[in-house]
Amino acid sequence: MRRHYLLPDISAPGRTGCRLPDLDVTPSALPSAEMLRTDLALPEVSEGDLVRYFTALSALNYGVDTGFYPLGSCTMKYNPKWHEDVARLPGFASVHPLQPADSVPGALRLIFELQKYLAEITGLAVSSLAPMAGAQGELAGILMVRAYHRKRGEAARRTILVPDSAHGTNPATAVMGGFGTAVVPSDADGNLDIKSLDAMMNEEVAALTLTLPNTFGLFDPQILEIARLVHRRGGLLCGDGANLNSLLGKVKFGDLGFDCVQLNLHKTFATPHGGGGPGAGPVCVNDTLAPFLPTPLVVADGRDLSFDSPPDSIGRLGAAYGNFGVMVRAYAYIRSLGAEGLKEVSENAVLNANYLKEKLKKHYHLPYDRPCLHEVVLSGKRQKVDGVRTLDIAKRLLDYGFHPPTIYFPLVVEEAILIEPTETESKETLDAFVGAMLEIAREAEENPDLLRGAPHDTPVNRLDEAAAARKPDLRWKM
Repeated sequence: MRRHYLLPDISAPGRTGCRLPDLDVTPSALPSAEMLRTDLALPEVSEGDLVRYFTALSALNYGVDTGFYPLGSCTMKYNPKWHEDVARLPGFASVHPLQPADSVPGALRLIFELQKYLAEITGLAVSSLAPMAGAQGELAGILMVRAYHRKRGEAARRTILVPDSAHGTNPATAVMGGFGTAVVPSDADGNLDIKSLDAMMNEEVAALTLTLPNTFGLFDPQILEIARLVHRRGGLLCGDGANLNSLLGKVKFGDLGFDCVQLNLHKTFATPHGGGGPGAGPVCVNDTLAPFLPTPLVVADGRDLSFDSPPDSIGRLGAAYGNFGVMVRAYAYIRSLGAEGLKEVSENAVLNANYLKEKLKKHYHLPYDRPCLHEVVLSGKRQKVDGVRTLDIAKRLLDYGFHPPTIYFPLVVEEAILIEPTETESKETLDAFVGAMLEIAREAEENPDLLRGAPHDTPVNRLDEAAAARKPDLRWKM
């Protein structure tokens, strides 16, 4: 019965879900004929049918509250619900960005303490919560790099180095910041090829942007040598903190030689993820870049707190002070777990990823057979021999009730399958996912057509995804 309410056949002439009051004002004249639409055939449905339609539609949504969401490089962890309650407290939910600072001391105290917590967690000197998304945090880092070199009279440094495994935002952000980019290859072990870096690191390079652990889910043991090389040649080392979930309480970016790092509160600190927002992408920096941080910061003068702007600030990134409601959730997450709890987050995230790696590596190609951190990159190369692509594997997972992992990323891994289980999933959930993946591997050998036609049990079968993205059809039709 549920699927009945998802079909456009419940409309019938004369049905209505509401009754409008009698008109009690003088009617206005209609617009001219050329302004009127005659082709808008709106559905006519009762209130009951309408409620059932949208309720059934909402039940098809998939998220971390409904099932396992192993999107590699996205850290789709469960969001604790009582943190939502904290964010809805009137003193937090009702503040306005244009209120006088002295009327919101509690909000300022929270921002001030969260700035300190994030600086401590990353091992850097100070942080700014102004960026309103991870990508904007990246942009803040690049703009600070530009301002730093210009102040030193080194405006000729116009190139940002990015690894070949980088997130797509890294080169895009560099270009937005006015730089050119050059790609540093990975070596056979999945680390940055340091010989190539040595050859590329010249007086035109402003910075190297580096995700640690990288998007293969691997920690680069050369990181201290990389940092020394970049700094010795006059460049800066900028971290993409998207994978911080694996390092919490264990390793600090500042201790590894990073000059700045951008964080994603929705990834590491369990604030809501996806749906177009809200986001938050704080940026943490060492003393070298502190004068260039985006404004405003919350600073303390004794017990008094106020907004302040660093002396060489790159300026505002938005009209207000960042997404405050997201900050409240991240603050609650950090305070509720404490230092020991944050360590357990990374320990369990790494344990879960390595568990999946060991369970699946005999059935799927493993490009880098070494301990991973928070995520593992597999490959569908074995299945490709039977005419089954990674896309087919992902579509078949839908029939087993699982959201597919990230596929075809990192781009340098053929038929990549990037799986991140996060720390919030139980062994039972992981075992069920492993069971589905093993069954799909068997099906790929014995009945590849089954996979090539998947999914079979979803409300709609396989779509032309390229056409859906380029030519979306969003209008209801009779």
